[in-house]
Amino acid sequence: MKAVPIACVKLSEQEIAAVVEVLRSGHLVAGAGVQAFEQQFASLVGAQYAVAVSSGTAALHVAYLAALNPGDEVLVPGFTHISTASMVHFAGAQPVLCDVDRRTFTLSLDDATRKLGPKTTGLAPVHLFGNACDVDGIGAFARRNNLKVIWDAAQAHCTRYRGEDVGRLPDLVTYSFYPTKNMTTGEGGMIVTNDKELYKRCKLLRSHGQSGKYYHQSFGFNYRMLEVSGALGLEQLKQLPAFTAKRRRNAQYLSERLASLDGIRVPFVAEAIEHSFHQYSILLDLAQFRCSRDEFVTALKAEGVEAVVHYPRALNQQPAFGAGHVRLPNCEWLAERIMSLPVHPLLSNEDLEHVSAAVTQVAAEMRR
Repeated sequence: MKAVPIACVKLSEQEIAAVVEVLRSGHLVAGAGVQAFEQQFASLVGAQYAVAVSSGTAALHVAYLAALNPGDEVLVPGFTHISTASMVHFAGAQPVLCDVDRRTFTLSLDDATRKLGPKTTGLAPVHLFGNACDVDGIGAFARRNNLKVIWDAAQAHCTRYRGEDVGRLPDLVTYSFYPTKNMTTGEGGMIVTNDKELYKRCKLLRSHGQSGKYYHQSFGFNYRMLEVSGALGLEQLKQLPAFTAKRRRNAQYLSERLASLDGIRVPFVAEAIEHSFHQYSILLDLAQFRCSRDEFVTALKAEGVEAVVHYPRALNQQPAFGAGHVRLPNCEWLAERIMSLPVHPLLSNEDLEHVSAAVTQVAAEMRR
């Protein structure tokens, strides 16, 4: 049986040739190719400035350092990759974990309002799995409370809210180009902004605080992007619109076939949002099945479908955050029920039919 993978990375001959050209040039670190990638990425999302870095985690670290001060508190959703919160810690600030919405999996403004305190200066909403947050609500909340907003768009390349790319949002937006993301540079990340001062600060932090050769205005890091990554990113950008369109078509196909199944909830997308479907994540109504979510995933794998779980634990359940110290009911509820199905752009029609048939079969077999 041919297995359908959760992700698939296949580089074109043009992409390979672009990387080889850089290797032959001998100019390997943060040169003209990276600068071109920054400019084209900024243009794509509609931002004025972009700073390429070595990973999505580095993008978050630099963005937090640019926007926050030591001792600040930052409101962070509790259902996300750990880096969204851990990089707040490494910026010298304190992550305050907030609950999320059960339908969108994104930050609950009700809980964020309850967690707001005198030291709160920042907000880190996550466009999880490519689904945009409540941008209007979050923007109004941030303005009322004078908060800096660092948007985590690691999984949201080409996600749009009310017709506008989420990369245009104030104050800072961060991206990841890890191999399984909607586009890749191998490893890599990007920070985009329309604020010139934040842009300057990010550039300094990326490269040892250096504004000129051996002239250091501040402390900083070695978070530079490689020229190889920049070259690959330029080629991937050419394909990103088509990749995104295919992800959306694949998601639509799956939803049309799975939405009517008892016990299965397909992804919710609000009318104002154009989801980019980094992941196609469904929820199981466990009361309707005689198995756990993990057993359902195992059964799908036996049928040749690589289903995975993002995320099996909420951040408040992680030892690093003192597991059990804070209760986030919606995050914990999602962690027991969520699972992701293949949606990547290299899926064939046969693959999609295989996925939908397998979910239908396993659901029927496992239903009470």
